[in-house]
Amino acid sequence: MTAILRMEKVTAGYIGDIDVLRDVDLSVEAGTITGLIGLNGAGKSTIMKTICGFLQPKAGAIHYDGTDITGLPPHRLLERGIFYIPQESSLFRHMSVADNLRLPLETLARRNKANGTFSVADRVAELDRHFPALKEKMSSPAGDLSGGQQKLVEFAKALAMQPRLCLIDEPSIGLSPKMVEDVFGHIRLFANLGIAILLVDHNVRRVVGMASRIYVLSLGSITASGTPEDFAGDLHEQVKGWLGINF
Repeated sequence: MTAILRMEKVTAGYIGDIDVLRDVDLSVEAGTITGLIGLNGAGKSTIMKTICGFLQPKAGAIHYDGTDITGLPPHRLLERGIFYIPQESSLFRHMSVADNLRLPLETLARRNKANGTFSVADRVAELDRHFPALKEKMSSPAGDLSGGQQKLVEFAKALAMQPRLCLIDEPSIGLSPKMVEDVFGHIRLFANLGIAILLVDHNVRRVVGMASRIYVLSLGSITASGTPEDFAGDLHEQVKGWLGINF
């Protein structure tokens, strides 16, 4: 398959000469789930923020759909079909759920006016089928929702934008077991709709079970990669011991 996203020798950091990422090579195939695992502080979220344009690489290149997107700002990447679901909430707490969903769509519609427009109302209405639990919450302030419900709004917002690539950072943290199942069910839905996914989650077993390829990040560098079969076998025994897990 063709890689929709490719990081090549990317080095990045936040302060001065301190590099959080070092020569990272990583690719995400079109229409698949790629998992990224590692201990806290390994740099997983930094990879997400670097891809999405919130952090500029010091070296290396990022290619999306065959085009160099290194250094492009987040709103330009959103226009190209890259969406980021962060670990922390990105919702406007005092705005209604419906307005949180409409806002990015209206912005996208204005910027793409020359290329034809779409109905913002129709896209929001389409979400009822995939997110029935939110149907009765559309007029509620997003801040009044539970943490799990807010996470569903984040996923609904992503789906409304119809991305080709979705970066999902620690979606299950702090959620009840039932809501975790709902969240991972929506990740499967995204994949079934052909959206390529780069997934980070502390539930390593879940990531390995869902992904078609897994990367291990340690102290800012990719130290291992392979298929779920590789991780179930002997190839990454050291990695499994280091993470303190048994598949």
